[in-house]
Amino acid sequence: MTDSHPAMNASAERRAWSTSGYLIFVAFLALLSLTIWRIIAFAGSNPEDSAVFGFVVSTGFSMVALIVLASGFYMIQPNQAAAITLFGSYRGTDRNTGLRWVWPWMGKTKISVRANNLVSEKLKINDLRGNPIEIATNVVWRVADTAQALYDVDDYKAFVEVQIEAAVRSIGSRYPYDDIEHHEVTLRSNHGEVNDDLRAELNTRLSLAGLTVDECGLTHLAYAPEIAGAMLRRQQAEAVIAARTKLVEGAVTMVEMALKQLGEKDVVHLDDERKAAMVSNLMVVLCGERDTQPVVNTGTLYQ
Repeated sequence: MTDSHPAMNASAERRAWSTSGYLIFVAFLALLSLTIWRIIAFAGSNPEDSAVFGFVVSTGFSMVALIVLASGFYMIQPNQAAAITLFGSYRGTDRNTGLRWVWPWMGKTKISVRANNLVSEKLKINDLRGNPIEIATNVVWRVADTAQALYDVDDYKAFVEVQIEAAVRSIGSRYPYDDIEHHEVTLRSNHGEVNDDLRAELNTRLSLAGLTVDECGLTHLAYAPEIAGAMLRRQQAEAVIAARTKLVEGAVTMVEMALKQLGEKDVVHLDDERKAAMVSNLMVVLCGERDTQPVVNTGTLYQ
């Protein structure tokens, strides 16, 4: 005994047979007018018994035909479709807009194929480094395959909500919230890559229900309240360290450039002790957070 894969049992949309309702409506009006005219004409005559029986039979057939014609009409709005079934068997989908007609014993289930916008609830999850974060997303989705949406899942709208939550949890756990050194793809800094990954994840999950995602993006991203204060202080400390590192690198480069140009232009000759004093003064000026206070030295370095 072998188990079949779920995809093997998936429904697939196909085109259903239907015809223009306007032509049938014209035929309905013509038959209705003819039936009314015959009734009026018959009522004003003096028919024989055999003619009465024939009139009743023909009128009965006309009434049945009118009921059949009237029962087959349905309307499809723009960006709407109708799944046609025959005694529970899927016969196809009609995407033609306007007044349509099929046999009245065929079932018609309308479904919207318009774009839908869904903003998920804020979810608390752990990022790649285990930090609790809050995350929410906005997803624009629509029905691509009406047969799968109607017959492969019980409620495709509820299915969308559950799969969005699962996809957001999956994507949120793949990336760290932030990386001060910018060596990793993060939720906070790399919105394009994260959104593309989330869209691919959602399309994979929703394909079972014949749904597709046109656009998605994170609408809320923050540390959980219980660690927000600590993480803010850590971010501030990391920012200060990064700024100091950049400042020192720039100051060292400027000192090297100053010493090199003084030597090349033969402006002044400095021994190692004078170079050390100059480097110390330049580093203080370039790296200090406060304005420097100049000191006039009236002597020499050694007195």
